[in-house]
Amino acid sequence: MSFKVRFAPGAEQDLEWLFDVLLERAGSVEDLDAAQRLIDSLRLTITSGLALTPYSFRKAGDGRRSTRRELIVPAGSTGYVALYEIDSAASVLVLAVRHQLESDCH
Repeated sequence: MSFKVRFAPGAEQDLEWLFDVLLERAGSVEDLDAAQRLIDSLRLTITSGLALTPYSFRKAGDGRRSTRRELIVPAGSTGYVALYEIDSAASVLVLAVRHQLESDCH
């Protein structure tokens, strides 16, 4: 069985913000291409991981809600965290995407 993975408007905004940050730091055309590849890779990794095994990732917060979880996406020496909710037997909603070093990381 495969879960349908959707991105909430807030998660879409997070990806746009991450892309904007990468664009601000870009010093070359190659950096611009790398920024787009990173965002595309994040989206693909999140979608493919959650479509197959959403229950296998760690519970978020205090762990009392078994349907709210986090997927860690490694990137270099750190990575990104996708907060998501398993909202039905066949659907997952990505709520937020943050860099692991952000102070408000879920």
